[in-house]
Amino acid sequence: MDYPLQKLQINGLQMNVLIAGEGEPLLLVHGFPDTHTVWRKQIPLLIEAGYQVIAPDTRGCGDSEIPAQIADYHRDNLVEDLRALLDTLKIAKVRLVAHDWGAVQGWFFVLKYPGRVERYIPLSVGHPTAYGSGGWRQKLKGWYVLMFQLPWFPEWLLKTANWWVLRKFTAFPEEFAHWQPMLSRPGRLSAGINYYRANADIILPKQWPRARVPVYGIFSTGDNFLTEGQMRNSANYVDGPFRCVVLEGPNHWLQVDAPEMVNPVLLQFLR
Repeated sequence: MDYPLQKLQINGLQMNVLIAGEGEPLLLVHGFPDTHTVWRKQIPLLIEAGYQVIAPDTRGCGDSEIPAQIADYHRDNLVEDLRALLDTLKIAKVRLVAHDWGAVQGWFFVLKYPGRVERYIPLSVGHPTAYGSGGWRQKLKGWYVLMFQLPWFPEWLLKTANWWVLRKFTAFPEEFAHWQPMLSRPGRLSAGINYYRANADIILPKQWPRARVPVYGIFSTGDNFLTEGQMRNSANYVDGPFRCVVLEGPNHWLQVDAPEMVNPVLLQFLR
């Protein structure tokens, strides 16, 4: 992608941010183990559709600064990163699209700052209450969240035998070519895993606040890490319009795996 990148001081950290296009602001937030480039099959279309696209590398990821402590990755800090980014860019209200850990950030941002979000489009991950109470199927699919709580072992395991475990775990060769160079840089793999270490409690059943913005979820049936139910059941925790579209076939990284399916739905939900 040949779009301008800016280094901005956001919430005490230097953040690498793609900003391109003109029009209504649209914030794209990636997950693990990604960077802003996971949106490369959406960004040109969104710019053409008349949006100003803002796609940061979240803290510790891509070319953004790596915080020193595990606690620095707590969701409270992640939420304030998004708030500070909007403040820095003088954006009062935004359309928010997020995936994986970015969707977790997005949900908690919506819960704390509903007045800053025009509408929220989470990919893959449902409301925190729906996710935490997702039952045994979700716990089985999310086994790795517990493994990621261990010190040093997850990093060793994912990198062993030329990243064989990460290749098998993700089962997505197209994206591995993007992940390996970034995750091989000092501190980057630990930064991504620290998102899980700092927020282990989100896997537990708990009543989080209700979302008070329009929410339009997109889920894919080929997702090996999340259940359809935790997205559909998010309707029970949203005060306002809620829709959920389930795409048959794409894997967890649906925006890369099947942009021809994701992009029309995304444009429809953004209007």
